Amino acid sequence: MTAEHRLSVVDEMFLRSHRGLGTPIAMQGLWRFAEHVDADLLRSVHEHLAAGPLGRRVIRSSIPGARPRWRLESESYPLTYLDTAGGIVEWADAQTSNLDPSRGPGWRLSAARLPDGGSVVSIVCSHVLTDARGLILAVDQALTDQEPNEALDHVSDWVDAARTWSIVAARLRPRSLPRREPVPDRHEPSARVSSTILDIPAAQWDSTAALHSGSSNSLFVAIITGTLRRSGAVAADADVSVAIPIDTRSTAEIGNAMTMSEVSVGPDDSLADIRSHARRAYLQPMSAPPGIPDELLHVVPDRLAYLMARGSGERDVLCSNIGTVPPSLDALGPHRATGVAARAVHPGLTPTHLSRLRTRLSGYLCRNGERYTLALIGLDPSHIGSDHALADLAHRELDTWGLTAQEW
Repeated sequence: MTAEHRLSVVDEMFLRSHRGLGTPIAMQGLWRFAEHVDADLLRSVHEHLAAGPLGRRVIRSSIPGARPRWRLESESYPLTYLDTAGGIVEWADAQTSNLDPSRGPGWRLSAARLPDGGSVVSIVCSHVLTDARGLILAVDQALTDQEPNEALDHVSDWVDAARTWSIVAARLRPRSLPRREPVPDRHEPSARVSSTILDIPAAQWDSTAALHSGSSNSLFVAIITGTLRRSGAVAADADVSVAIPIDTRSTAEIGNAMTMSEVSVGPDDSLADIRSHARRAYLQPMSAPPGIPDELLHVVPDRLAYLMARGSGERDVLCSNIGTVPPSLDALGPHRATGVAARAVHPGLTPTHLSRLRTRLSGYLCRNGERYTLALIGLDPSHIGSDHALADLAHRELDTWGLTAQEW
């Protein structure tokens, strides 16, 4: 459990998006196995997850300026373990609905037996609860029998409100307010986005990056920006703006511990160029405009807070390098994983959401053993019209780098 028992500014941004003010988003981790995972083992994992840091929900205060706080929540969705005749990604997409960080449950563990004799396991949670790295850490704690949640102590709402208002009063400078815009209709039909997951041999990936004087991360950025260009969503000679999350946690805390940086990638940039751009960007993360303290978003009404923060962190593409997953995720009991993926998904995304979203393509990279796993989400149906189209674009871009990939 995090040391901070109140929601951060980033937590509240995701909470507002859950309530219709912004792009809905959840985190998902996936395992593949060559055989059917034992059901009793999955039930044990479910029990540990329920007792861990995902087992909490948001409690809002009636005191103006007091930040919402976390409360332990024992209720959880039951484990489901069914047969599926569809593809892995199609099944995974269907596991992400009805997550509620306020009323609970905010997470779900599910599994499916595949026609080829293998199985796939999904752990999904609201982004209000944690980011991708935090979700992986929560699973690691569950698999390594770390101590369950303790009672959450917190200062009074009055004390917290006083602190927040004092910061706002000291740092706020007058600025014009953003224009209002209609909130998406909750009854609007869902938009169809595109998904694919690809495994690439780590030896190929690393040697290619080294050959071009780059890094694993700069190759990742080059592949995502190149895939977007191939789609026609941006001109072939245009620069592509890239949002790159930076993990800011110094301990194994479970929550949203990140900031965003931005790089611009031109069509002729080498991996060495991208690496240099990224290094500079890490030293200058995105921030609020001068005179607008982050804490202001805690004290203004939700709709105004949404308008003030609208589009922050959104660029043409998102490149989230999650890193190497812990060794505990290499297996579930006696079952060795044949693949591990992590990604963000968008349950309940509507055409109105898409029309306001700047991001056209999101990429998520993690390493497990001797493979990199690349998860892609296409958010521009006019240029990336299906899962098959997205996979084809990715394969063609990987081919230009001499990389071979296996689809999930």
